[in-house]
Amino acid sequence: MIKIGRTSTENPDFMKLVKQLDADLAVTDGDEHAFYDQFNKLDAIKYVLLAFENETAVGCGAIKEFDAQTMEIKRMYVAPDYRGKGIASEVLTALEKWAAELGYATCILETGTRQSSAIRLYQKNGYQQTPNYGQYAQVQNSLCFEKKLKEWH
Repeated sequence: MIKIGRTSTENPDFMKLVKQLDADLAVTDGDEHAFYDQFNKLDAIKYVLLAFENETAVGCGAIKEFDAQTMEIKRMYVAPDYRGKGIASEVLTALEKWAAELGYATCILETGTRQSSAIRLYQKNGYQQTPNYGQYAQVQNSLCFEKKLKEWH
């Protein structure tokens, strides 16, 4: 059974998963990894979730304020041995709930055109593709998505 817990960027399990994520992205993004990596620093992230199977951290995700109404989904990752079990969707839903609890109306995110499983995940969870925002506006290999949040009570 998967348990999801709230934490911070200082959590050692989160740091370990982020290193695995960055190693995966370095391969997938190729020459563009350094460009994307500059937008994935942890210092601006205050809200982190970890997914555990038993006592093992197997997935993570985070939200970061984009503007007064919008949270940006960041650092989504599930360890390869645990993929295909719905863990990423659970983390994403928990991040959306947290964003709504904090008073935000929308979640946005960016993923790469080469991240086909991520694109499917976001579409399956109700995210709609939008024009690229902010630093991704002119980036050909970026896809941006958004989802209006429902209120969680």
